[in-house]
Amino acid sequence: MESRENRLNEVARIAVRLEQRSGCPAQLMIAQWAIESAWGEESVGPANYFDIKKADRHTKCCIVTTCEVINGNSAVDHLEFADYDTLEDSCRDYARLIIDGPPYRPAWEQYKNGRDLPPQVAAVARVCASDPGCARLVAPISSQVNVSHAIAQEAQQKRPSALAQARPTSAKNQAKYPRCQRRTRFTPATRCWL
Repeated sequence: MESRENRLNEVARIAVRLEQRSGCPAQLMIAQWAIESAWGEESVGPANYFDIKKADRHTKCCIVTTCEVINGNSAVDHLEFADYDTLEDSCRDYARLIIDGPPYRPAWEQYKNGRDLPPQVAAVARVCASDPGCARLVAPISSQVNVSHAIAQEAQQKRPSALAQARPTSAKNQAKYPRCQRRTRFTPATRCWL
């Protein structure tokens, strides 16, 4: 089993590379990943680590029974979530949402003008998390020492990433969640409506 530190380093490699390409802050991506996937231990389907719901652009999906918080009330629903082959694919789609997604556009424009991360993190958390408790976790996680250290370590290495060739997610997750399988997942209501 991969350690939490190894999973964090893996997502940091991807997040730093995507930040260089797209501008999506690595700290924001890692914080959202940590909350939605329990630090990379869980995913919806084989590799949806951000709990991104299916949209027209997605060609694969999984139907998941999930608990959502809607207007402060918990509700169980069967929803379609996007399905990805790799962690990198999931991260790339998350970055695209932060940069191009209509709910995030005002926060993204503000961030581009001043590169002030805390307001960006707060704005994304308010839109993404249906549970206010989840939204309050994004900022503290984004500024944790282990997150900053993983990002700095990857940025200093300036080497071609071992993940340039996208590796599939763990065999454990692939065996546990084959494509489009129904499964029940009751967790603290932190589903993103991305």
